[in-house]
Amino acid sequence: QVQLVESGGGLVQAGGSLRLSCAASGRAFSTYSWGWFRQAPGKEREFVAAITWTGNSRDYANSVKGRFTISKDNARNTLYLQMNSLKPEDTAVYYCAARISGYSDYESRIRYDIWSQGTQVTVSS
Repeated sequence: QVQLVESGGGLVQAGGSLRLSCAASGRAFSTYSWGWFRQAPGKEREFVAAITWTGNSRDYANSVKGRFTISKDNARNTLYLQMNSLKPEDTAVYYCAARISGYSDYESRIRYDIWSQGTQVTVSS
C-alpha cells in the first residue's frame, strides 16, 4: 500500500519561496505520474502542476507558470514543488497526488489514484 506524506507547508511573506515535499512509501515511485493540486477556502480543488513518470514532461497551471517548479527524486522516493515569488492568492491547502498509469488529462482530479493529507500554505502581504 502506497502512502504519500507531505511536508513543507507554512507561513511565508509575499515574494518569498517555499518548497513542498511529498514522500512516497513503496518501491514503485518511478512508475507513477504525479500532480500537485490546491484548494482555497470555499473554492474547488484546482490543478497546479504535473510531471510524467520519466520526469521529461512537466505541465503547469497558467496561474503558477514561471513561478513554480515540479520535480522528483526517484532515489529518495520524493516529489517536490518549488514555489517562488509567492502571492497572497497562492494561499491554499496543497495536495500531492499519484496516478498508476497514463499522463493524459493531467489536470483532472479523477485521474489520480493516491492523495496526500494536504498541507497549508499561507502567504502574507
